[in-house]
Amino acid sequence: MKADHIPAPAVKRLSLYLRELENLQRGGRTTVSSRRLGDALGLTDAQVRKDLAYFGQFGHPGIGYDITELSTEIRRILGTDRTWNILLVGAGNLGTALAAYRGFSKRGFHLVAVFDSDPRKIGRPVPSVESITIQPLGEIAKTVKQYDVRLAIISVPAEAAQQVADLLVEAGVRGVLNFAPTALTVPSEIAVSAVDMAVQLEQLSFQLGMMQRLPARSG
Repeated sequence: MKADHIPAPAVKRLSLYLRELENLQRGGRTTVSSRRLGDALGLTDAQVRKDLAYFGQFGHPGIGYDITELSTEIRRILGTDRTWNILLVGAGNLGTALAAYRGFSKRGFHLVAVFDSDPRKIGRPVPSVESITIQPLGEIAKTVKQYDVRLAIISVPAEAAQQVADLLVEAGVRGVLNFAPTALTVPSEIAVSAVDMAVQLEQLSFQLGMMQRLPARSG
């Protein structure tokens, strides 16, 4: 099936399946049923089978899913069975925290460079990641070519995000993880994933408010 025919929620759930498979593997399990996998994530077994069926046939009759086999296939589908060089633009509080996050390397994402427009930061090592020195924005294109970078993280104020995105696209970056609280305008062939933490908190606030407004169940 073509990628554009696969529902986005199904693709997102692949990452959830992979996390649960890894948890089971650490616990010594070798196989898992669609029901067990679904129960762990609050999904039905039918949903699990439907999601995985978009990408192939992975189950074994009477056995379920081989955990190692399915984990390997999901990593291949997600593209994390290889190492991706990534760069980060924005060495503020959030940016430096992201640069220090060790989970990236565990998932096959290798941070090779950090950029900022502040002259006071340029040339200094990134806090907690002293192997990386903060570079000026003008060196983005050279770095992208040098390290074959295809993925980038934007962690700058909203008013600077579009300019940074334009620089990244022009340099050859094809995927952007955007932490700036603003929508980006990019060519259709550029993949963008937005993380707006304020929006997520607003959604949690809404859900909490709804729960508090629900009438109490009578005994």
